[in-house]
Amino acid sequence: MAPTSSLTPSQERLLLWSLAAIQFTHIVDFMVMMPLGPQLTRLFSLTDAQFGVLVSAYSLAAGASGLLASLVIDRFDRLRALLVLYAGFTLATLACGLAPTYLSLMLARVAAGIFGGVLGALVQTIVGDAIPFERRGAAMGIIMSAFSLSTVAGVPASLWVAAHWGWHAPFILIAMASALVWLMVWRTVPGLPGHVRDASQTAWQRLHAVIGDANHWRAFGLSALMVMGSFSIIPYITIYTTTNLGLTQEQVPLIYLVGGVATFFTARLWGRLSDRWGKVNTFRALCVVAVLPMLGLTHLDSPSLWLILLASTGFFVFVSGRMVPGMALLTAAPAPALRGGFMSVNSALQSAAMGLAAWIGGELISRAPDGRVLGYERTGWLALATTVVLVWGVGRVRLHTAPPRTP
Repeated sequence: MAPTSSLTPSQERLLLWSLAAIQFTHIVDFMVMMPLGPQLTRLFSLTDAQFGVLVSAYSLAAGASGLLASLVIDRFDRLRALLVLYAGFTLATLACGLAPTYLSLMLARVAAGIFGGVLGALVQTIVGDAIPFERRGAAMGIIMSAFSLSTVAGVPASLWVAAHWGWHAPFILIAMASALVWLMVWRTVPGLPGHVRDASQTAWQRLHAVIGDANHWRAFGLSALMVMGSFSIIPYITIYTTTNLGLTQEQVPLIYLVGGVATFFTARLWGRLSDRWGKVNTFRALCVVAVLPMLGLTHLDSPSLWLILLASTGFFVFVSGRMVPGMALLTAAPAPALRGGFMSVNSALQSAAMGLAAWIGGELISRAPDGRVLGYERTGWLALATTVVLVWGVGRVRLHTAPPRTP
């Protein structure tokens, strides 16, 4: 079985699109919880903070499982690990669709997070193993286009299904789609053993090598800040736009549809530009521009649908856009032999940051007696503060940019 560095162009494309399909399903599973907020808070009589905990449960579970996975992930063929984790994620998502109570849904979300969080790290690790650094921006653009497709097709379709058959139905549909993707990956993706080396090291020695490197912590900090600002905003977009701006439940999918169409094209554009102009320069430029829609969306007080779509689409295009060069940079922060463990720890910290950000967002906002959301603009100022640190901190991460080696 060929090592990752000898994949043919057709195998490389098949690998990237297969990984993008996996990303699509688990991103839809994560994202669909947010626009379902009004239904779930009404059905289970939840406060905004309790809903934030429900969103955070996935991220916090993903963080814990990512930390545990870092101990062993580099000892296994990437494809076998991918198939096992994806099967667990599919079953957990099905459990979400069958959950009858808030508590059972919470437990199912925890299970989905345990598998889904490691999946995200493993997908990014495989890209780092298989794709040379000079082409990794474009590769990450393809992977990140899964986010766009999930907003274009996945989330609107899930909301349509939920409106007609109840909130359980989207999770059952996602589980069915995941089962089909699992079969496709099993039948078409080659084994990926090229990273496995230095088996004499114990799991704890590998973990120490990952967490004992100061450069790794600079990269971890960068990763956490990329999601801290945005995920204090994202879970409450639907609640804010429907409660304060008068958007109807039927109009909510437009936010994700229009934003997703735009980002589907721009994600790959940012990837190509980051390979051409430099990943650090592209990352900084996107961070600076992303501040405008972050502040615009959180301060918006107009009921105009066009203004809402302009702000939300700009938010998706530039906030998700900075993840393309950002994740390409992160895959180059560790030495190749430590990449799996590094990306698993990174996934743990990033998931914890998402959960913390969702909780902070819930604490920053409150409700007026008439039900309107108060304090949403504070999340925009938090996003601005994290952006300032990101623009400065990205230049402090040392990169390993040598091409992948055969074992």
